[in-house]
Amino acid sequence: MLPLAAASPNPTGLRWVAILLAAAGAAGYALGARAQNRAVPGGGGRLPVRQVLRLLGNRGWLAGLALLGAGTALHVLALSMAPLTVVQPVGVLALPLTAAFDAASRRTRLSRTSVLAVAACTGGVGLFVVLAATTTAAAPATRNDVLEILGLLAATLVVLAVGALLAKGRLRSLMQTVAAGACFGFVAALTKVALTHLTAADAPGVLLALPGLVVALLVGGWYAQQAHANAPTEVVVAGLTVVDPLVAVGIGVAVLGEAANATPAVTAALLACGVFAVAGVIGLSRHRAATPPLTSPGRCGGREELPAGRLRILLAADTYPPDVNGAARFTQRLAAGLASRGHEVHVLCPAPAPGPSLFPELVGGVGGLVVHRLASHGVGVHPTFRVCLPWRIARPVAELIGTIAPDVVHTQSHFIVGREVIRSAVRQRVPVIATNHFMPENLLAYTRIPVWLHATAARLAWRDLHRVYARVHAVTAPTPRAAALLHQTGFHRPVQAISCGIDLTRYQQACAAPATHLTVLFVGRLDVEKRVDELVTAMTLLPPDLPARLEIVGTGSQHTRLHALAHRLGLHQQVRFHGLVGEPALLDAYARCTVFCMPGTAELQSLATMEAMAAGKPVVAADAMALPHLVHDGVNGWLYPPGDPAALAERLTRVLTQPETTRAAMGAASREIVTRHDIATTLATFESLYRAALHPRVADPIEGRVA
Repeated sequence: MLPLAAASPNPTGLRWVAILLAAAGAAGYALGARAQNRAVPGGGGRLPVRQVLRLLGNRGWLAGLALLGAGTALHVLALSMAPLTVVQPVGVLALPLTAAFDAASRRTRLSRTSVLAVAACTGGVGLFVVLAATTTAAAPATRNDVLEILGLLAATLVVLAVGALLAKGRLRSLMQTVAAGACFGFVAALTKVALTHLTAADAPGVLLALPGLVVALLVGGWYAQQAHANAPTEVVVAGLTVVDPLVAVGIGVAVLGEAANATPAVTAALLACGVFAVAGVIGLSRHRAATPPLTSPGRCGGREELPAGRLRILLAADTYPPDVNGAARFTQRLAAGLASRGHEVHVLCPAPAPGPSLFPELVGGVGGLVVHRLASHGVGVHPTFRVCLPWRIARPVAELIGTIAPDVVHTQSHFIVGREVIRSAVRQRVPVIATNHFMPENLLAYTRIPVWLHATAARLAWRDLHRVYARVHAVTAPTPRAAALLHQTGFHRPVQAISCGIDLTRYQQACAAPATHLTVLFVGRLDVEKRVDELVTAMTLLPPDLPARLEIVGTGSQHTRLHALAHRLGLHQQVRFHGLVGEPALLDAYARCTVFCMPGTAELQSLATMEAMAAGKPVVAADAMALPHLVHDGVNGWLYPPGDPAALAERLTRVLTQPETTRAAMGAASREIVTRHDIATTLATFESLYRAALHPRVADPIEGRVA
């Protein structure tokens, strides 16, 4: 910690004011240490010099430095009113304050063990301060005292440097914390004697203490940043608040003679209070380290080496099942596929309901796959979509990445979860791959932004995506059309088209079952951009002698409106709404349909269309976005101009009135076209991309800050 000390023969009555000031300084230190701990890259290991220097441009770290400076100023003022042995131990209060601040930010309560440890800290320190305030006194400091302190500092720095270099794992972070605390204890003692000589107008004495003070401050700051990179805030603060006052008070008693008048009984009581407080500090730090909130069962508790050729992968997503949409289903399919190929896979995504800050779900039946759920909140504009608050998930995300230590991170979005993961991964030097599933049209319909502002809002949304994805190693999109769209909106980096992929073998059951009725099928979210209302309207425009029905699988914000539309058009007997269905029912729906229809105009790929094609079905789709990559006019189906129900009805009629053999030929063409989208190819391509990001010749991530 950074409290400075000064000796002064001020009246005893000022000591209680000094204690209050020191307590306020401890609060400033707790907040500052927490801010710096969040800013320092985690993940273990030694922090390179360039990364430490780079912190000078980090606003969060600088804010923490300002808070530490404020706490230091309060401590200087406090120690001008009381001896070092009175004020310095008050700094231990920074630990329970840090624990309280952290619990408040996580919206959790301290456990009983933590409460008892905090009580031991505060009780021990409180009694220590009361005894010290009534029995200790400031003593004059001579130049010989300065030389003795400098000699002790030199010897201590050598011992600590050797210990920090030789230590490994958890012991390394402990040694770094001890080294920082010891250095700051010397800072306090040297500042005290420097101010004593300054008061006495002894310039040589001040100049003698100043170099050692600066060296101790810089070395202590260096070790503190190393400790922040390897341990949670509470553990760092615990070590500092134990070692700093022990060293400072030890110098005050042994070198400066501040407790020369204390009786043996008082000395024993002071030692007992110190031991009691230290026990509380150690108990709190051990409890925090033993129950980290972000470790998950099984393989998440620590980084162990994987067999050769296997990777540790973290997938980040702002939407994940039970959400029903293409991005969520792709992330789930990718995670399961990578795990089945022997990789250790972690998924980080919002929780589907209110819950704790972060909790894991072991996915049964799939080895090496753990889903980590972040605390989320519902949004009024969409019935199922949930968002995470950035200030609540920033620390859990950073700690989870540090705990898992993935080889590569693959984010599926640039929204809150995605950008926090990118931010933390870049800081921890983990390569990041980003896939874009975003189109502004998929969200603008749920906002209250006036239609005439949609174009401006879309430009701003694309600009935000470009800024976030500018920091990653590689960017992908599901189709060439989706990749071209990114470039058309002003993204200047290469974008690789990699299909989301589907398991073609899963739909063989659907291929084997012939259709028994003329049935048009739609599968997907019932939201505005899917334009299912055009499909319902088109059903009324089919020839009267064509006995076709429409089946709709899925749900969404337009469900009630589409029900009402079907009744108003007299189609309640021809249109069947199935809602959400399981995998067997979905396969049956594909099996019994005659033709699949996708009227959506914001499809970056359309997994449902690919599934229908894998089931061997002709497709009628809107001539928009990526759908022309899948539907070839007259080969496996037909495209129609979006927004034209009459044209849609005409294309459906073409398919429905064809002989069964012609429709079968179209279905076979669909299967042939979709073979290039087999999930095995997708998985192999992403594996190659992950390994390329790990190649030593790959450049470091672009530096900067995610907005």
